[in-house]
Amino acid sequence: MSTLPERPLTILIAALGGEGGGVMADWLVAAATAQHFPVQSTSIPGVAQRTGATTYYLEIYPVPTSELGERRPVLALTPSPGYVDLMVASELIEAGRAMQNGFVSPERTTLVASTHRIYTTLEKMHMGDGRIDPERILGAASTLARRAHLFDMAALAQQAGTVISAVLFGAMAGAGVLPIPRAACEAVIRASGKGVEASLRGFDLGWKHATGEATERPAAQIKRWVANPSERVHATLPVEVQPFADEGATRTADFQDAAYASLYLDRVEAVAKIDREQGGGAAGYALTRETARFLALWMCFEDVIRVADLKTRRSRVDRVREEAMAKAHEPVHIVEYLKPGVDEIASIMPAALGRAFEGWAKRRGLRLQKGLYIRSTSLTGFLMLRTLAALRPLRRASLRFGIEQQTIDRWLAAIRSAAATDLGLALEIALLGRLIKGYGETYQRGRENFLRIMATLVDAGDGREPAARRAAVRAAREAALADPEGRKLEGSLAAAGITPLPPRAKPIQFLRKPPARTSGRAH
Repeated sequence: MSTLPERPLTILIAALGGEGGGVMADWLVAAATAQHFPVQSTSIPGVAQRTGATTYYLEIYPVPTSELGERRPVLALTPSPGYVDLMVASELIEAGRAMQNGFVSPERTTLVASTHRIYTTLEKMHMGDGRIDPERILGAASTLARRAHLFDMAALAQQAGTVISAVLFGAMAGAGVLPIPRAACEAVIRASGKGVEASLRGFDLGWKHATGEATERPAAQIKRWVANPSERVHATLPVEVQPFADEGATRTADFQDAAYASLYLDRVEAVAKIDREQGGGAAGYALTRETARFLALWMCFEDVIRVADLKTRRSRVDRVREEAMAKAHEPVHIVEYLKPGVDEIASIMPAALGRAFEGWAKRRGLRLQKGLYIRSTSLTGFLMLRTLAALRPLRRASLRFGIEQQTIDRWLAAIRSAAATDLGLALEIALLGRLIKGYGETYQRGRENFLRIMATLVDAGDGREPAARRAAVRAAREAALADPEGRKLEGSLAAAGITPLPPRAKPIQFLRKPPARTSGRAH
C-alpha cells in the first residue's frame, strides 16, 4: 500500500457549447471505469458567450479498486490552481483563460489546446481590430505549461468529418498523461454507437498530432487527392462548399491538369480556414462558397487554347447536330468565326516573347481587323484547331497565364486580409470576381474595372468604417456590371470621394473610300 499514489490525476476541460465537451467527458469517465479506476466528474455551465462555455472537471485515481482493499480515495469536485495535471481547451482563448486563472503550472500541467479562434463578444464589439493577439497566448503556453500540445483541432475535425471533441480526446490520450491505453479509449467511442467511424478518425488525428506521429499529409493521401480531387473536397471542406468546390476542381482539371485542380483547392481551403475561424459557418460559409465559384471561373479563363479545345470536342459537335435537328445520315458543316487580336495572340506566347510582340505591335500601330472563317468539320480546319488546343501543356509559361495568376493571388490576399476583421467586406471583395468574364474587349473592360475598384476601394485602406467600405465596394461592382463603358463606375467612385477618371479616348480611324463602280457604258 505504500506505493499508492498520494493524489488522483486531475483533469480540467474547457469547451464551448455545441462542441461535444459533455460527450468527451463521458468517454473519459467510461474509459477510466473500464480500467476499474475510481473516477469522479462534475461540470460547471459558463456564461452565454460564443454559444456558452462549460468546464468539466474530472479526478481519476490511477489504481484499480481491486488493489485498494477497503481504502477509497477522496475526490474533489472543483479544481485548485496549481494542482491540475491535464488542462484541455477546445479553443485558444479558453486556454488563455485557464492560464490566467492559474490552472496551468510549469511544475505539473500538460496543456492540450486547439489553436483555432472563435471570437468573443467583446472582440466583436470593438470598433477597430479588437482581437486578442494569439501569439501572446502561444508564448505564455510555452512558458507556463510543463508540456504543451497546440494545433488546429477544428481543421482536423473538419477533415475527419466529426466534431472537435473526438480530436481533443485523441490528443488527451496521446499526450502521455492519462493512465488509460488507446484501445480502451477507442472502445468507449465504439460503444457510444453514434458517428463511430468519424469519431475514430478524429481521435486518430488528435493522437498522431499529440504524439508527433502526424505528418502534414501522407504521400499516399496526396497522390490519391491529386488523382481524385473530389475525395479531397469531401475530406477538407465544409458541406456547404462542397458542390461548388467539386465542380471547380473538375473544371480546373479539365482546363489544365490535376496539379492545377490541386492549386484551386489549396486556394479554396485557405479561404475556408479563415472563414471558419471567423465564425462563417453561421452564414453557411458564404464567403468560401462565392470565392470557390468565381475562382473556378477565373482560373479557367478563355484563351485561344481553351476556345480551340472546346470547339473541337465531340460533345460540342453532338450539341450542334441536335440543335440543327440533323438526322444520323445527314452531314453538318460547322464554320467557326474567329477574330484574334494582338492581345489574344501575345497571350499564348511565352511571357518574354509575348511582351516583346505586344510592344512591337503597339509601336507599329498594328491592329488585326480581319476575321477568320474556319470549317471545324473539315480535316484542315479540325487539325488547325486541335494544334492550338495541343498547346495546353505549354500554357503555364504563357504571358496570359502568369498575368492571371498574379491577379488572382492579389484578389485572394485581399479576401483573406478583409476576412480577418470583416467577413461582410471579404464577401463583397470575393464578388468582384463577377467582373472577370468573357474574352476580347468584354474581358478587357471587366479586368480594367476590377483593377480600378481594387486600387481605389480595396487596397487603399482609406480609413472608412467597415459598413461604409462594404457599401462602397458593392456600389462600385454593381455600377461596373451595369455600364460596360465604365462611366457609372466612375460616378460611383466619385460618390465615395475618389476623383473620377476622364472618359476613355476613342481613336478615330480613317478608311480609304473604295472606288465607285461604273456601269461599263460609254458616255
